[in-house]
Amino acid sequence: MSAGTKASTDPAGRRVLSAALFASAPAEVLDFLLPLWAGSTLGGGASVVGALIAFEAVLSLIVRPLAGELADRFDQRRVAAAGAGLYALSFAGYALADSLVVAFVAAGLGGAGGALFWVALRAWTGQRAQDGDGTSAYGTLLSTEGQGAFVGYLVAFSLLERGGYPLLFWLGSAACAVAVALLLRGTRQERARAATGRGERRGAAERRGAAERRLLPLMVVSAVTAAAEAGLWMLLLLRLQADLGLSPNEIALVFAPGFVVFVLLPAHAHHLTDRLGRTPAMVASFAASALFAAGLAVLSTPPAIAVLWTVAAACFAAQIPVEQATVAAASGGRIGRAMGLYESARLAGVVVGPLVMGLLYEEAGWAAACGAAAATSVVGALVVPYAVRTLGLAEEGRKSGPRTGGVGEDREDIDIDMGGDADTDMGTDRDRDMSEREAVRQPSAETVPGPKAHARKERRDWYVHTAAFALGQLVLWALDSSWLVWQITDGGVPDDQRGPLVWIGRIWLTVWVIDTIWSWSYTVWPRQKKPKASS
Repeated sequence: MSAGTKASTDPAGRRVLSAALFASAPAEVLDFLLPLWAGSTLGGGASVVGALIAFEAVLSLIVRPLAGELADRFDQRRVAAAGAGLYALSFAGYALADSLVVAFVAAGLGGAGGALFWVALRAWTGQRAQDGDGTSAYGTLLSTEGQGAFVGYLVAFSLLERGGYPLLFWLGSAACAVAVALLLRGTRQERARAATGRGERRGAAERRGAAERRLLPLMVVSAVTAAAEAGLWMLLLLRLQADLGLSPNEIALVFAPGFVVFVLLPAHAHHLTDRLGRTPAMVASFAASALFAAGLAVLSTPPAIAVLWTVAAACFAAQIPVEQATVAAASGGRIGRAMGLYESARLAGVVVGPLVMGLLYEEAGWAAACGAAAATSVVGALVVPYAVRTLGLAEEGRKSGPRTGGVGEDREDIDIDMGGDADTDMGTDRDRDMSEREAVRQPSAETVPGPKAHARKERRDWYVHTAAFALGQLVLWALDSSWLVWQITDGGVPDDQRGPLVWIGRIWLTVWVIDTIWSWSYTVWPRQKKPKASS
């Protein structure tokens, strides 16, 4: 069973993923709403709004290394719960804010809360995946974040005009409070295992600073490429609005296919990236980012941009879990600290990138900005093999079996080296050792669910998806934006009712139909989940 599947089936994993869903929904929407709210409600100008956003980002940047230290020293779920609690206070502050002072306090709470929540959650994910497939676990988490963002935007578009900003902020606070409850809930056995895990992490941790020095080249690559991507994203939004004259709804339609891919793909991309290995997967993603940036310089029609963005989103969905799993594997037993530094590096790039790319765009134009972003991605593709080699990790491509040795070591290699004398002196011991190693390679019945158990899991997941789908369609119907209802009642959607919500409902219906066929196929045609083949 992959680490991602394990996280989604055991009770603790389900609670953590549910907490990520509840917290990511308002957090993602806030990035979109905060500038609009500050400008319309508080009357802040562009400089004030920029200062508010920068204050939150800089505070989050400062707190992330500390969040990593806390995640290594304490129960990671409780650290994440503290972050979700600060998130809840932040949204409550925005709902009550009547001055810029209160808004800045809320922004500070949100920045610190986001750092604690996401660093601890990713450290927990890496710790749980140490003996399994880290790429799968991080892909599942990233997919959950995307699903939360989808739900958050759906609720925001549905209720903003009816209830205003305060209602959305209060709902965000309530969602984060639910995340706190989910993270704090746990059995006594789970808390005991968490305490044991902390002791093992402290015992296995490398000398302070050793892992960080190895991770430095990868951090630099991540920061620089994140800066180019964030800057190009900002310029693309401005170009679609100013140069191509698209409305916000039309811009949303351009990015919608890529967003759907980014939500659905991460949980499954590990089937490909695990075969390729971490280095080829990251090189391919950087190369695709370079083609995306170069393509934007010569293509200007919205359909072409939508295709390019969808391809780039697919590569990002594959790359980010690989990067995160690589950082966790190279952490030297200090996953929290390594993840905190990694998150800080990417956030620093996101903060600096729009400023640098904006200045370049004003001085040299659109083509130069796209060329700079493409060149940055090419440099990333060239440097990332060296950055991965510096980590001293065994390449994972086309291998099987869990890696339980230390950084840069494969357990199988250790067994072979230790068994050298036994091969000459004790043939029986050698045969027994080989049998034990073969048994480790073969998945046990406990780790691979049988056909009936897997079919039950697929049905349970389908029930949850269907409940969410029905609730969403009910909301869309109340807003006269349900494509399904319009098709049933009128045979089509009137022109004056077309909009992004109708389009989202249609895409959601398509996804639900595919999910229904796939999930129930395991009941009609029971089959066992295939384990990874041993080499």
